[in-house]
Amino acid sequence: MNAVVFAYHNVGVRCLKTLLARGMQVQLVVTHPDSPSETLWFDRVADVADEAGISVAYVDEAVDEALIDRVVAAAPDYLFSFYFRRMLPARLLAAARIAALNMHGSLLPKYRGRVPVNWAVLHGETETGATLHVMQAKPDAGDIVAQQAVPILPDDTAKDVFDKVSVAAEIALWRVLPQLLRGEVPRQPNDLSAGSYFGGRKPEDGRIDWAHPAQTVYNLIRAVAPPYPGAFFDHCGRRFIVARARIASVVLAARIADKSAIGLHLIDGQLLGRAGDGGAIHILELWDADQPGVALSPRQISELVTQP
Repeated sequence: MNAVVFAYHNVGVRCLKTLLARGMQVQLVVTHPDSPSETLWFDRVADVADEAGISVAYVDEAVDEALIDRVVAAAPDYLFSFYFRRMLPARLLAAARIAALNMHGSLLPKYRGRVPVNWAVLHGETETGATLHVMQAKPDAGDIVAQQAVPILPDDTAKDVFDKVSVAAEIALWRVLPQLLRGEVPRQPNDLSAGSYFGGRKPEDGRIDWAHPAQTVYNLIRAVAPPYPGAFFDHCGRRFIVARARIASVVLAARIADKSAIGLHLIDGQLLGRAGDGGAIHILELWDADQPGVALSPRQISELVTQP
């Protein structure tokens, strides 16, 4: 069996390695060029392909007709998409002799669409996973081929969960590959009525509203914590990013003297953000947005909180 693989990010790396380990003949790997505006905290699919002696093509925006013609001429048994950032047109999907399959970072039909891990953490889910499914023109709507669940722990950030989902993708693919290599594609219905579609997120979506309940604020912090853009708030004309935090203990939250004031409080050198329900966020690391990656010192935090 042979395949053309469209892949990016750590899921793309793990899944490409899994295909090769199981003996799938990969004719071509299509990936994205590195973006100078993006911090590359993940592995490069192109490096894996180069080491394996596989031809690599790069796509920045839409897949062009020349590349589609190349894939059609290759007549692959399978076409795989592993965290590739562009929709694949119908003519390209039809080039696969057996099936065109995509790996999605949720337990479909839940969290169809963009950045599913971030949405799952934001909504306080306790479980997510990876799903290999048949690709259709409509995103994340085809039959389910394989799934693997992973837990979301109470203090997991989106990066923590993404690392788990990367392994879940590898496990799901590993388990089903013997069938795929025999030309068998197991299918289960993907009941779209049992899930929801979510769009992409923008950095502005990370703004903290201290009037919200503490758990809601904490879920937002976890969902966009670095290496994502980070949850932020504005104070005295400056913007600050909450890089690390946790829910404050009831005892610590109770020590806030002004029970009516939401926002920043300093208790014995501990920075707290009081939320609208009376709970609090214990801020463990705070960045000035103009100096991301550099934690404010205790003196800077003290000056910040005491500013009028």
